[in-house]
Amino acid sequence: MFRRLLIAAALVALGPSAVAAQGIQVPATVDTLPNGLRIIVHEDQSAPIVSVNTWYHTGSGSEKPGRTGFAHLFEHLMFMGSEHAPYPMFDRALEAVGANNNGSTTEDRTNYYETGPVNALPLMLWLEADRMGWLLPTMDEAKVDAQRDIVKNERRQSYENQPYGLVGDAMPPLMYPPAHPYSWTVIGSMADLSAASLQDVKDFFRSYYAPNNAVIVVAGAVRRDSVLAIARQYFAAIPRGPAIDRPEPSQPRFTADTLVTLEDRVQLPQLHYNWPTTRAWGDDDAALSVAAYMLTGAKNSRLTQRLVYNDQSAVFVNAGPDHRKLAGEFGIVARARPGKALPELQRAIDEELRNFAETGPTDRELKQAQNAIEASFLRGIETVQGKADQLNEYYYQIGTPDGFQRDLDRFRAVTAADVQRVVRQYLLAPRAIVSVVPMGKQELAAEPRSKGMTP
Repeated sequence: MFRRLLIAAALVALGPSAVAAQGIQVPATVDTLPNGLRIIVHEDQSAPIVSVNTWYHTGSGSEKPGRTGFAHLFEHLMFMGSEHAPYPMFDRALEAVGANNNGSTTEDRTNYYETGPVNALPLMLWLEADRMGWLLPTMDEAKVDAQRDIVKNERRQSYENQPYGLVGDAMPPLMYPPAHPYSWTVIGSMADLSAASLQDVKDFFRSYYAPNNAVIVVAGAVRRDSVLAIARQYFAAIPRGPAIDRPEPSQPRFTADTLVTLEDRVQLPQLHYNWPTTRAWGDDDAALSVAAYMLTGAKNSRLTQRLVYNDQSAVFVNAGPDHRKLAGEFGIVARARPGKALPELQRAIDEELRNFAETGPTDRELKQAQNAIEASFLRGIETVQGKADQLNEYYYQIGTPDGFQRDLDRFRAVTAADVQRVVRQYLLAPRAIVSVVPMGKQELAAEPRSKGMTP
């Protein structure tokens, strides 16, 4: 955060930057193979590096109640070998040429990437093609059971045995109705992971791991024509998958506060506020991100200054939006200092939010937040790997890969009035309130909103 502030200060001192003058351009081409696979190519000849970034447009939001955790389980299974690249060839072949690889899963998509020397591009694409087209012939009960156990252990580490990890299970069903695709965790439940059969896994793969549900970005010291030639060679034989019926649920809204108290093996109580807000790239998406920085993004931010430094009632406080494809939310998390209870944190947070909604931000706050966000944005695209993933995200969210300048312009266009409005509209509204308290210490939990705090 200190480095962010230094960069932000430098941007203020310099005035209008060269970036602002010339704009950001990350040119990319989009081609679609006959089987529906989309190939996005960004040519960057500055260094002999290439990154292959594959997005399958499926995540935990593609699952069904009682059958959760499949998307994340598949992230693991995709590294277990395919017909022509048996385990552990995928990792070893890439490591041998100096490349690295990994993957991640969210509610909306599953991502796999490889980055390394440009002469490794054919190997990267061949490996991706083999597991896209020829994974199922090698899939068996032993592989599913092995990765199921790993995912269960990961869940224990992140939820059951992680301090305050119980909130991860408790919050989604508070924020969304039972049928909503975001009403369960990305990692799934223990019961559903235990119940997953080999046939369930294969059916999920056939539905979602098809070329017409995938986008591959190749960014680096490459040429479009050569990339397409390699892609056609390796992917053309993979058949198109079935059409996918995608849900379009509405953004949930609360009519009253919802309070939940969880007892955990922790020393200090922790407060969680969550509000329903807007989906990614919604009209208020950028303004809420700017508001979040003003609340906790720096040492002089409103909640950080009040709770951590002035009142010294909290060890830390953090705020931020989580805006996804179908819906979004905004959260504030604060952990109390020893001897403090959560109602004291509530009163301070609610008072600061009311003051923020009444007065709005100062010009200095707005400029600091926008500069810090822009600096973070630019750091995120310093590498071809960062650009590749961002190209894929823009294509998924707005239908065009080069959304860099459009994205940056959203944050530059936010006004003080915008911030004041979204704080008043969203952060004074009914919310989910989750308290995590030490075992047997229910008296430390958050309280219902008092009459004076009703929006």
